Amino acid sequence: MTELVRGTPGLVRAVNDRAALHLLLRQGPLTRPEISRLTGLSKPTASQVLARLEGAGLVVGNGLRTGLPGRVPETYRVNAAAAYATAVDVTPDRIAVRTADITGAVLGEAEAPVPARPGREALVEALRAALALAPAPRPPRRVVVGVQGAVDPTTGRLAYASEEDMAAWLFPDVERSLGEALGLPVRIENDVNLAAVAERAHAAADCPDFVLLWADEGLGAALVIGGRLHRGHFGGAGEVGYLPLPGAPTAREAGHPYGRHGYQELAGGDAIRDLLHAHGIPGTDFTETVTEAVRRAGAGVGTGAGTEAWAGVWARAGAGAGPRTAVGAGAGVLAGAGTEAMAGAWTGTATGSGTEAGTGTGTRAGTGTRAGTGAETGAGTGTRAGAGTGAGTEESAEAARAGLSVVATRLASGLASIVTVVDPGLVVFAGRLCAAGGEPLRALVERELHALTHSRARIRLSAVTGNPVLAGALDLALTAARDEVFGGPPPVTHCP
Repeated sequence: MTELVRGTPGLVRAVNDRAALHLLLRQGPLTRPEISRLTGLSKPTASQVLARLEGAGLVVGNGLRTGLPGRVPETYRVNAAAAYATAVDVTPDRIAVRTADITGAVLGEAEAPVPARPGREALVEALRAALALAPAPRPPRRVVVGVQGAVDPTTGRLAYASEEDMAAWLFPDVERSLGEALGLPVRIENDVNLAAVAERAHAAADCPDFVLLWADEGLGAALVIGGRLHRGHFGGAGEVGYLPLPGAPTAREAGHPYGRHGYQELAGGDAIRDLLHAHGIPGTDFTETVTEAVRRAGAGVGTGAGTEAWAGVWARAGAGAGPRTAVGAGAGVLAGAGTEAMAGAWTGTATGSGTEAGTGTGTRAGTGTRAGTGAETGAGTGTRAGAGTGAGTEESAEAARAGLSVVATRLASGLASIVTVVDPGLVVFAGRLCAAGGEPLRALVERELHALTHSRARIRLSAVTGNPVLAGALDLALTAARDEVFGGPPPVTHCP
């Protein structure tokens, strides 16, 4: 038999106080009558709540609200100085810090260098120096630190992190040890998980079940189920860089569970750069090559009669000699060998072995060869226009499209395994690779993902501006600080 929790006067008061505090956080300064109306409390009870909160230093007066008929009411707001929270983002290159008061107003942000020498003492000194660059008037109630790895709750050690990048962090009970050394309540969280926390109020605001894929130099994912992060028993949920995939070396072949293998070797930054280099796309790193590939793929855009516009979204599957069609206006889809779809300024229908006969405003003229798919003939005087003219531009654009198609296939192959198991409503595309590919790459990956799996999950680009790890870390730090200061979470959850 389940024992009911009795609504003691103390419990009721605590619930009412939290409801008023969270209401003031969301909606800003309010009057007593407004608090009464919005919380459903009687006016005398609302007055008692405000009196208690003022006495505890959690609420302060915000002045009189003028310009209204009748009695001039006094407004109240949360006392911003009631508590502070700090977010830290640690990478191999720098330590970023952001501090805010309990209302979420940012007080300061700064960056500091990583430790110049290895060891726990050097790490503590570097973190202390970084925290001093964005100080709070009082020590923060909570500090959340984002790192490239995750704390294994069964051992207390940082796992899923390379010794090359995170050697100073690889010591026992890392979270407690750092907290004691800094004299602050420290929580260590995976950086991709923190990016997902930040995305809950942005790209994923309407979907409590989503996956964030972080595609950068490394690959990672975060799982949010029912609006809550899923970390896994050993803290490694979302470590998809090690996901075994066909065409990539396995952990057995790499000789180490955290070696160079799996999804990372198929679709990580270096692999994407090398893939596009093989398609003739230049660039010193993967962001440059992806950006250039997208530019070249759309380089056939032109205007005027007789031009073809290679604008919008397209994909290619196969390059056989069978019948081909070309469709303008809208997102193009390629399906099947030798089938092509384009978004552009003309419409045409082709029959036969790779031969196109245009009927729209941009018909083809002359003969030529496209990517080895056969001769093209057409009626009219249309030419292909873009960043350049002639065969060189055409071949460059074809190579870029082919390269991006393979990139999309590789990214979708890993995503297919993730969404098949988790069944999210949304995939958020984040990281520098996704930013460089933008909407064209996003659409290609979404189309390929839907071709590979039963999933109907949408894919959206990240909508967080600035540093998503700092944003997510501050979100968690503020939530923990408010729970402690306010006596718990809000009685009713309004956000996913």
